[in-house]
Amino acid sequence: MKRIRTLALVSALAMAASYAPGAWAFEEKGENCAECHTLTNEEASKLLKADKFKAEVKEIRMSPVKGLWEVDLVQGEKLIRVHLDFAKKTLIEGKFSELSELGEPKPLRKVDIKDVSMDKAVVMGSPKAEKKVVVFSDPDCPYCARLHEEIKKINAERKDIAFYIKMYPLAIHPAAYEKSKAIACKKSAKLLDDAFAGKKLPKPDCETDEVDNNIRLAEGLGIHGTPALVMPDGRLFPGYAPADVLLGVIDDEKH
Repeated sequence: MKRIRTLALVSALAMAASYAPGAWAFEEKGENCAECHTLTNEEASKLLKADKFKAEVKEIRMSPVKGLWEVDLVQGEKLIRVHLDFAKKTLIEGKFSELSELGEPKPLRKVDIKDVSMDKAVVMGSPKAEKKVVVFSDPDCPYCARLHEEIKKINAERKDIAFYIKMYPLAIHPAAYEKSKAIACKKSAKLLDDAFAGKKLPKPDCETDEVDNNIRLAEGLGIHGTPALVMPDGRLFPGYAPADVLLGVIDDEKH
């Protein structure tokens, strides 16, 4: 009897699905879900109570799973990805993975390295080094300070790698903008050391648009937190990692 009830339930669900006006119906008709379902940044922000959590909706797109939106929010230095159903009733946290990708490292997103100017960056290592890594860094970011020490280890071990530090102060660090300008004016690794050591920096002694340009560049590249590294081949590596991990990524240009 239990088996009969189970089969009846499955049959009923299958029949309901065949008549449902949801994602299954769209797929059968070959229609675009976005033509009937919309979600604006403002509406998503209200639904997710973004203001309450001091977050900002950055991007909305259709999820690879039918019937859901994929929403990217920025909260301070963190990028948070959530999903909302088309009925706008349910929040789904976490990420979806293709079964074919199980056990495989996810390839890093690439940017066009030609778009990243290095002229006014603070250089750590030899400017003649074969491999150049760009680092977007905030002088008040604790993980940037940790990364800074790992960069020093790599500089001591490898003369073929140089790091070009572009100052990218985040809005959550009110004092970081002036510190970034002071460092950019001098292009000084010593001032960067002092900033990460918590020492007081001098006032900026020049007029420079480098920091503002870096902010616009980072946003254009889809970088919303620090630290963020752009590898010699354009791969974007977000966040802190120890020296040995960074070297593995820098030297492996296959992914």
